[in-house]
Amino acid sequence: MKRVTIKDIANALGIAPSTVSRALSGSTRVHPDTIKRVLDKAKELDYQPNFVASSLRKGQNNTIGILVPRINRHFFSGVVSAIEEVLNPAGFASLIIQSHEKLEKEKQAIDVLLQNRVAGILMSHSNETDDFSHILRAVQNRIPVVQFDRVSAEVPGARFANDNFTGGYLATKHLINGGYKKIAHFAGSLENSIYKERYRGYVRALEESGCKVDSSLVYENAITKELGYAKALEVLKSRDIDAFFCAGDFSAIGVFQAANDLNIPIPSKVGLVGFANEPFAELISPQLSSVEQNAYDMGNMAATAMLNIINRKAAPDYSYQEIVPVRLLVRESSVKDKTTNITVKM
Repeated sequence: MKRVTIKDIANALGIAPSTVSRALSGSTRVHPDTIKRVLDKAKELDYQPNFVASSLRKGQNNTIGILVPRINRHFFSGVVSAIEEVLNPAGFASLIIQSHEKLEKEKQAIDVLLQNRVAGILMSHSNETDDFSHILRAVQNRIPVVQFDRVSAEVPGARFANDNFTGGYLATKHLINGGYKKIAHFAGSLENSIYKERYRGYVRALEESGCKVDSSLVYENAITKELGYAKALEVLKSRDIDAFFCAGDFSAIGVFQAANDLNIPIPSKVGLVGFANEPFAELISPQLSSVEQNAYDMGNMAATAMLNIINRKAAPDYSYQEIVPVRLLVRESSVKDKTTNITVKM
């Protein structure tokens, strides 16, 4: 689908392209009724104004949009840093936007990137994203989209995702091997592919070890520190739980604080494993066991794929997906008996 131009709007309305151009800029030389007609038709045809005309006159645009849920997460800042290490030497600048985990903000961000006629979009979806029509607009406008971390097969383009299933499996299996038997799982939204995969890994480890899979021990949407804390207080007071596998380190910190407030020692009474290996994991005591997501590798691969598409070194493979390996970093929070050598194999 070709991009809609000022000439397309002019032809649709039967007026001169110069009139359309002046109407779009709000010129007082154009009658208000005509301006309204032009704006309505532009919206109908999904016209995207060009805010980087100088770049296009040179036949190129050297800006890549990077859309992330939150830049203050260690993982996403690591991915962005790795992306820029690839893009900047190749002569591309970055336009970084946060969705703050909101679908509406993600839609607004895509609008901004389309308006700026970016050469490509590298993105990870918000927690709320369950509709991808706004991203498909970019694809229809021939802007390559490369997804990382939170990806969807509904969006054509290369995808790079962590091996979230293996991460969930390794974390849970490690707790089981360490003697923990009643393991709760604090998950994100199970409509989100990454949290669904971490949950599947948790289930597989339990089943493989002959442990009962108790759905009442799975708590969805408990991924923030505040929700992790509130839910852990409730669970530790009312359930016979001896370990937690949290789908994020912030949730694990909430569990850590709740156990501390209830004078429940970690790891002797409750084991704890998180996911993401945030910097604070090594700063608390006991140190937090966590799954490392290898942000640098993911960012490097996603940015390299984008450059290859833009430079036409590779045709866009709309079904390509690469799984980035993860590893479990065992620390104090999940080792009940320090004399035991606990190993986990797939």
